[in-house]
Amino acid sequence: MAQGFSGLSILVWHVHGSWMTAFVSGSHRYVIPAGPGGGQWLRGRAGRAWPATAIESSPAALASEQIDLVVVQRPEELALTEVFLGRRPGLDVPAVYVEHNAPRPGSADAVHPLAQSEYARDIPLVHVTHFNRVMWDNGPCQTFVVEHGIADPGVRYRGDLPRMAAMINEPGRRARVTGSDMLRDFGAVGPVDLFGMGSQEFAGAVGGGITGKGDLAPPALHQAVARRRVYVHTARWTSLGLSLVEAMYMGMPVVVFAATEAASVIPPEAGCVSSDVGTLTAAAEGFMHDREMSGVAGKTARQYAQARFGLDRYLADWDVVFAEVVARQ
Repeated sequence: MAQGFSGLSILVWHVHGSWMTAFVSGSHRYVIPAGPGGGQWLRGRAGRAWPATAIESSPAALASEQIDLVVVQRPEELALTEVFLGRRPGLDVPAVYVEHNAPRPGSADAVHPLAQSEYARDIPLVHVTHFNRVMWDNGPCQTFVVEHGIADPGVRYRGDLPRMAAMINEPGRRARVTGSDMLRDFGAVGPVDLFGMGSQEFAGAVGGGITGKGDLAPPALHQAVARRRVYVHTARWTSLGLSLVEAMYMGMPVVVFAATEAASVIPPEAGCVSSDVGTLTAAAEGFMHDREMSGVAGKTARQYAQARFGLDRYLADWDVVFAEVVARQ
């Protein structure tokens, strides 16, 4: 953690639960908008087991909160900050904008919303992967990269079920982006258990060896996934998936479609990384039938995840960004 840098009061919306779980584990006070009915702007903690330093605040109460910094994750939050706080982000209160996604449409020429806004020169843009930082047109925005980090869930891999696991939310609606259509290729060489929102409906529609397991919450999700022999990650066009990092942390061998950041950060010794679906399905089939090989690859995956995606490194990186942004303001 950055030396002596702690104790900020940070306004941040609950957008991505897994990302927030790591983010609110730092040495600051995290103020999360909450209200009746929740919704995308007032979700609050939503029952998450977060530290006591992650507190809920109503829009009415936010105006009197002592906020030192705002973390924006969606374009609409720029205006909401001014509505809730009565202060302009980046001008009256320090702010950063976190971009979780790879650009679309137009992967090479998509201009980031912040770069086109009046805040472009006042609010730094933080990407979660180096790939995203290069692919977005960031315009005049100052940019940082803070790669994912998660708390170590411990070795959970059992691999006692010779089946593949995948974790994808809304695999039907997001088929091209998440690559869930490729699961039919994997289902042709062995059984695939798909976890996530909409997984049962998707599996029922496509069949072909795919079984939908529904939307389980941790730790039940991790325990169930870790019983499968190998983890399959098919995403075509997303940031580096936290579900993939979690699988590696648990000690699972991984079979990964080589796209976006995954193409450069996942070591082949942790499983198989390729853009050839035939190579990937053959690797998955091999892991299903060789438990010893799966265990060796899984240990490598875990060691790599611990070294690259540790929570301490993640929080320290964020403190460096916070210190610079607050000092500049």
